[in-house]
Amino acid sequence: MNRKQPVTSFGWAIKQRLAELQMDQKTFCECYGIPPSRLSNLINGTRKAARYRKQVAELLDIPEYFQ
Repeated sequence: MNRKQPVTSFGWAIKQRLAELQMDQKTFCECYGIPPSRLSNLINGTRKAARYRKQVAELLDIPEYFQ
């Protein structure tokens, strides 16, 4: 049974920006001290993770309309 969550618009913005920076999710998380599970939560929308949402948006320069 496949229980994968769909990617949110904010999640696509994260993925696009990481691709532009040629950085994978694991490296990004290690560089900025963000738990990989929280980044995954943000990408899939499974948890709000407000603290990390703001941090990720600022680090990746993601516009506010995605937030």
